[in-house]
Amino acid sequence: MINKQYSSVSAAITDIPDGATVMIGGFGASGSPIELIHALIDHGAKDLTVINNNTGNGEVGLAALIGNRQVRKMICSFPRSSQSKVFPELYQAGKIELELVPQGTLAERIRAAGAGIPAFYTPTTVGTVLAEGKESREFDGREYVMEAWLPADFALVKCEIADPLGNLVYNKTARNFNPLMCMAATTTIVQTKRLVAAGDIDPEVVITPGIFVNRVVEVPKPVHEDTLIAAGRSYP
Repeated sequence: MINKQYSSVSAAITDIPDGATVMIGGFGASGSPIELIHALIDHGAKDLTVINNNTGNGEVGLAALIGNRQVRKMICSFPRSSQSKVFPELYQAGKIELELVPQGTLAERIRAAGAGIPAFYTPTTVGTVLAEGKESREFDGREYVMEAWLPADFALVKCEIADPLGNLVYNKTARNFNPLMCMAATTTIVQTKRLVAAGDIDPEVVITPGIFVNRVVEVPKPVHEDTLIAAGRSYP
């Protein structure tokens, strides 16, 4: 069996190239892989397209990656939140691109990529600017807009427990987009709070099977985005 364990977060992300499309798990601060994101900042890959639910908060994690001018385009549902300042300033200055996607559509586009479905129809954006330039069809008397799948080169994911084979268990709502992103990326990189031996996770509680995971690195004491923001921290 393949041992997918890596020695450090820096070793796990070292081959992410300039111009890559990178999914980053998390719903706000919940489930955000801060250590992997900070390693990506240190790595220096730029011109990235990043897929996330939002655009980060404060000046750490995803917001720090954006602030370090490594992101060319964001694909997200919530580009602005109560503690986001980096992305809004850059976007208003015309220094970063945005593709706005309704949250349910974002999740389904990611899921479709993992399931090998190149496109699907949804009524969500009918009659809005988000439907402009997209194909639409009528089904049973109702109009639907076609949305394309959303694959990625890499996914950066955080979980609670993993084994060296890549089987993952998440911590409650920190699960969010992570399982879908594991399926939709060519290379899935996971930071886990606890790494256990192969066979120690009950198969009945595995959320993401190892077949969807390429690399696992243990981070026993992960930092939390909200804690860093409250302390006034920034990165790098």
